[in-house]
Amino acid sequence: MTTTSLQMSRQLLVGELIRRAAHKTPNQEAFIYGDERLTYLELEKKTLHLAGWLQQQGLEIGDKVGIIFKNNLAFVEVMFATASAGCVSVPINFRLAPEEFVYIINHSDTKVLFIEEEYQDMILSIRQELPNVEKIVVVGKVNSMELIPYETIYHSEIPYQSIDGQVEENDACMICYTSGTTGKPKGAVLTHKNLLLSALNSVVDSKIERGSKQLVITPLFHIAGVGNVLISCTVGGLTVIHREFNPVGVLHTIHHEKINGLFMVPAMWNLVLHVPNIEDYDLTSVQRCSTGAAICPLEVKHKMMEHFPNAGIFDAFGQTEMSPTTTCLLPQDSLRKTNSVGKPVMNVEVRIVDENMNDVPVGEIGEIIYRGPTVMKGYYKNPAATEEAFRGGWFHSGDLVRQDDEAFIYVVDRSKDMIISGGENIYPAEIEAALHKHDAIFEAAVVGVPDPKWGESVKAYIVLKNGKSLTEQEVIQHCLTHLASYKKPKYVEFLNELPRNPSGKILKRVLREKEVKMN
Repeated sequence: MTTTSLQMSRQLLVGELIRRAAHKTPNQEAFIYGDERLTYLELEKKTLHLAGWLQQQGLEIGDKVGIIFKNNLAFVEVMFATASAGCVSVPINFRLAPEEFVYIINHSDTKVLFIEEEYQDMILSIRQELPNVEKIVVVGKVNSMELIPYETIYHSEIPYQSIDGQVEENDACMICYTSGTTGKPKGAVLTHKNLLLSALNSVVDSKIERGSKQLVITPLFHIAGVGNVLISCTVGGLTVIHREFNPVGVLHTIHHEKINGLFMVPAMWNLVLHVPNIEDYDLTSVQRCSTGAAICPLEVKHKMMEHFPNAGIFDAFGQTEMSPTTTCLLPQDSLRKTNSVGKPVMNVEVRIVDENMNDVPVGEIGEIIYRGPTVMKGYYKNPAATEEAFRGGWFHSGDLVRQDDEAFIYVVDRSKDMIISGGENIYPAEIEAALHKHDAIFEAAVVGVPDPKWGESVKAYIVLKNGKSLTEQEVIQHCLTHLASYKKPKYVEFLNELPRNPSGKILKRVLREKEVKMN
């Protein structure tokens, strides 16, 4: 089905990615999800049908489409359909609390919202707080006449109107919300060009072959999940989608589908590698064991090499605002530079600077900053944050790193104090803001503490108001009323006062060192 023109074909557009694959290899399987198998031609037909439906609802170029799904095939269909209609998708973390959903849906100006059936009661409970949402579509069983069943969209013919000449590669394609260090998430606006060039960077650096088969386990609402889908489609490959992480299920799919590559955070790799009968599975098809979000322990890498004898280990590093990958440690350096995140990928320019944007000497710590065609367009409706992030003509990551004499980069700390727990990014300021809503809490500081299973867990240090009392469980329960469950503190410690420097700033470094000494 040809829906493009010469003008559109010149652009790096996400919707064009599927059209090209359908033209070249129409019968090639593109996605597998459970018992569903979809070829590129079938995906193109569904994508354009759904894009036509969005146009029929009155959505115009640049309008926003929200997505609240766990991993499923509909996510892929909605994402590509939204791009094909010239609209902007807003993937939202399904684990958020109701008040967090309200903020992101309203802030993003979402007009049509796609959700799975298990979230409809929650969405209906906040429906009156979502004035911009015009339509809500549900994948699965529908419990209200107000909601539209996803499958009914495909029951009748709907024409698709070409967006030729109306959308360009530097226009917004997706808004990904990152947890804010000031308590409110920021929406990183990623363009068509951002996303497709980032995918191409990974194809080249990881030497991914045409028709490669991959397994996607990481959440598709994460930029890492989206990125892996786009990488596979760039090479006309097959992607098997798992709804959620199951170590035995991972091995089963690799064995039966002859998977060539997969990405998991170190905690997930560790669980897969400790499946008792792992040797019963044929894992020889795997060529790429990719990891990121945290440094992969050396012992885990040795186990990867033992059980995946034909695979190279790729350690990726990046962030949402960079679409996302910025550096990668390649297999040939995986062991000798094991704590490094490697060197910049193609099309990403890097500097390591001090607070005055002067390059720091080799071996010294500085902030890593970026330039290149994968840098986001900006933060949605937040010009102040955008200006701050792009000061000096570079994107400021907030990550503190050092570089060795061979130009390998090592992450030292996160100036934004981000905690990574099982691959989820958690920002202490967001939790601290929730804690301060309790009338018994005088002040609070949140840090990440070592966790052998998840990498890091959340710990809250709390100073109570005079005459007030709280238990650890009461603090955790309070957080659950304001935050997603995975952000709640796992540990709570009550102090008489928090450590501070002479200017009054809380010294989180002292709290972290305290935890290291205790462990």
